[in-house]
Amino acid sequence: MNNFLVLCYDKKINLFANLKSDFASGLVVFLVALPLCLGIAMASGAPLFSGIIAGVVGGLVVGYLSQSHISVSGPVAGLTAIILTAITDFGAFDVFLLSVFIAGIIQLALGFLKAGSISNYFPTNVIEGMLAGIGIIIILKQLPHAFGYDADFEGDQAFIQNDGSNSFSFLFDVINHIQLGAVVISAVSLVVLLAWDRVPFLKRLKLVPGALVAVILGVVLNEIFVSSGSSLAIAKEHLVSLPVPKSFDDFKSILILPNFSAVTNPQVWVVAITIAIVASIETLLCIEASDRMDVQKRYTDTNVELRAQGIGNMISSLLGGLPMTSVVVRSSANNNAGAKSKMSTIIHGLFLLISVLSIPAILNKIPLATLATVLILVGYKLAKPATFMHFWEKGKYQFVPFIATLVFVVATDLLKGVALGIIISIIFVLRGNLKRAYIFKKEEYEDGDIIHIDLAQEVSFLNKVAIKQTLNEIPENSKVVINAHDTEYIAHDVLDLIREFKETRAIDENIKVKLKGFKEAYELENTPDNNNHVTIEHYYDVAKRALVKKETIKEGF
Repeated sequence: MNNFLVLCYDKKINLFANLKSDFASGLVVFLVALPLCLGIAMASGAPLFSGIIAGVVGGLVVGYLSQSHISVSGPVAGLTAIILTAITDFGAFDVFLLSVFIAGIIQLALGFLKAGSISNYFPTNVIEGMLAGIGIIIILKQLPHAFGYDADFEGDQAFIQNDGSNSFSFLFDVINHIQLGAVVISAVSLVVLLAWDRVPFLKRLKLVPGALVAVILGVVLNEIFVSSGSSLAIAKEHLVSLPVPKSFDDFKSILILPNFSAVTNPQVWVVAITIAIVASIETLLCIEASDRMDVQKRYTDTNVELRAQGIGNMISSLLGGLPMTSVVVRSSANNNAGAKSKMSTIIHGLFLLISVLSIPAILNKIPLATLATVLILVGYKLAKPATFMHFWEKGKYQFVPFIATLVFVVATDLLKGVALGIIISIIFVLRGNLKRAYIFKKEEYEDGDIIHIDLAQEVSFLNKVAIKQTLNEIPENSKVVINAHDTEYIAHDVLDLIREFKETRAIDENIKVKLKGFKEAYELENTPDNNNHVTIEHYYDVAKRALVKKETIKEGF
């Protein structure tokens, strides 16, 4: 365990370095996560507090062990059907908890077996399509809540609902169930949230997030409506509904241990394997998406993430909590709120723990309409029109997998949508000429080594992992020449890797980078020969003055 904690700890990260922004973002994520944890537990047929327990463990335990800077873990809608079926079949929640414990062990093993590396093969356009699809789902699912129609549980992502309607037809039902008080509170919340990002005076109040102000105003407005006997008053069923323990025995009943005597039940193992596979894939997808959202372009060790998730699920099951994954909705809210490090995730877990134990009655006054407005803005940022235009301008090889992933994520579920997007991407690649990704040549001179990376005629997203590994292994203070003279096509993913390497890591580690032969369509500026980096004249002078000691060539695939 000690070795694992060492692997999970990055000495370059000071958790308290950005406490102001992380505190504010953690508070926002807490407000978003609270109803989602409860809604997913309710939809799963599990005790309501089991969702809160999973949220707390996802924040405190997984948040600490993970190397991801902005992802947030907790119970997820993608597992509700599995959980509901398992609890019904077992007839006992404690037997289901044993499956969650075993699933955690399997995830831990997958992490040590380095199964997390499969995330390197998720194309960027597919990940972005997944994010945009989830953004549309959030908007479709939260609009009814914003108008006061709460027939669907918080956190639901299914296109086809239990009553046979779908996400679009459900919107038309809202017309007959509009609650005017909820509309007023949603409108006020929207004005506050938009103003908080745009008014200069308000933008300086970073420690006070706009979402918190919107929630407080929503509570105050509704209390005024209730006390004045106004018809705008929002009924109890349209507010957060957190169980309120009244005694110590109530608290004790919340904690349920797994029934280890059921370990010989084959069905327990089937459910455990199913949870482990689905939860691991959803986690890897979310981690890849979170890394894409991270403005600092930091990469997460996905194998460490699987181990962290495994330990988190084991602890959650021992406390009576639901299984968890890294969750896109909460991670997106965390990123949009300005999180700088994983301290934000830990703070959100701490808020969940403290609030449900100390102020559940106050939390139960929060209108769902306010929280829906917060989530609608998160959804818009995930599916903003600029994202669609970006991939449209990249051509059909980028746009078709993007839009196909989006449509199928909305119409089916996350895993099926991503699977289709990857299949389409692979078909496009196979139509091209899969050749060598690059030629790597290292020349050692007396006054410094020069590394040459000559890209092949066609570089697809399948070559991403090899190029990513090569760039990561380039030592500090190196001189690198990346030559694209012979290329006909370079995948958007690979171009992003090169751009991020040049603009971020190369600057941080004093790596001098020269780009040659990149077409205008690649949107990567070639390095002029007279710049302060590596020049042709430099190579000529070095070649005349120095003796080449060694040359190593290897081919990347």
